[in-house]
Amino acid sequence: MKKVQAWAKKIKDSTEQVFFGKGEVIDRLLIVLLCRGHVLIEDVPGVGKTILARALGQSLGGTFKRIQCTPDLLPADVLGVSVYNPKTGEFTFREGPILSNIVLVDEINRATPRTQSALLEAMAENQISVDGRRILLPEPFFLMATENPVEFEGTFPLPEAQKDRFFMALKIGYPERGAEEAILESQRRVTHPVTDVQAVTELKTVLEMQKTIVQVHVNPEVRTYILDLTEATRKDPRVRLGVSPRGSLALYKGAQALAAIQGRDYVIPEDVKGLWLDICSKRIIVRSEHLIKGIIPEEILAGVSEAVEAPVLKSVR
Repeated sequence: MKKVQAWAKKIKDSTEQVFFGKGEVIDRLLIVLLCRGHVLIEDVPGVGKTILARALGQSLGGTFKRIQCTPDLLPADVLGVSVYNPKTGEFTFREGPILSNIVLVDEINRATPRTQSALLEAMAENQISVDGRRILLPEPFFLMATENPVEFEGTFPLPEAQKDRFFMALKIGYPERGAEEAILESQRRVTHPVTDVQAVTELKTVLEMQKTIVQVHVNPEVRTYILDLTEATRKDPRVRLGVSPRGSLALYKGAQALAAIQGRDYVIPEDVKGLWLDICSKRIIVRSEHLIKGIIPEEILAGVSEAVEAPVLKSVR
């Protein structure tokens, strides 16, 4: 797994040229990419969500498109549309921005539910349906969506089905003082530094890395640990909807990817614990009577993580 580790470091170093002080966030995005998943970046305005997505997309190479969501955005604006050509008397399909390797869906909660649902098939099956025909998306396909949780006017909350489609939900947070000072210094120029970021890998290498991580060994005791964690959320009286089997699978695959990025060919319980909140925070629904008391999903998940004992592995195999 040293090859995966070296590849991830190369991408991380490239992205950190313009996105300072948040190496762990970049690692999380690479985990999602390796697992063929999609990520929701949810945080306050101005912390660099769009810059992070652009820098990572440009580092990976391939085609990169950005979709700015607004209430009047239509599914055809995302997927594409057939246009009649009067010269030939035929319809020609014009591809939408979704047919790209890396897609940034900016402020996804500003799009209407109709447009949001147009993304579901793409996220779940790597394909879209337009004019009665199926169109496969390019490989690899990686969707990064952002939303600002502090703005509610003119927004449409994501449905639970779509939240569950995201492999992971991330919060970036404010940078530390030293990192913010580096941000200020980097802006002493006319153009934004992100325009200088160049591709440091090829798409075929990304696909190779995605195939490699499935070879990471997961001990039966670690599998049991994952199941114990997710089952505990379903039995918690404060929870109306616990972590789904899709969540268990994401935790399993994510732990494999994290181990590979760290250069190991086996998963340890700490890998699962480290990803528990990021992968499952959007996958449980707290009962209304407990929400009123101020209980949030992260609090419940943290309690579950403490209550479920992690196995002590005698052997990683």
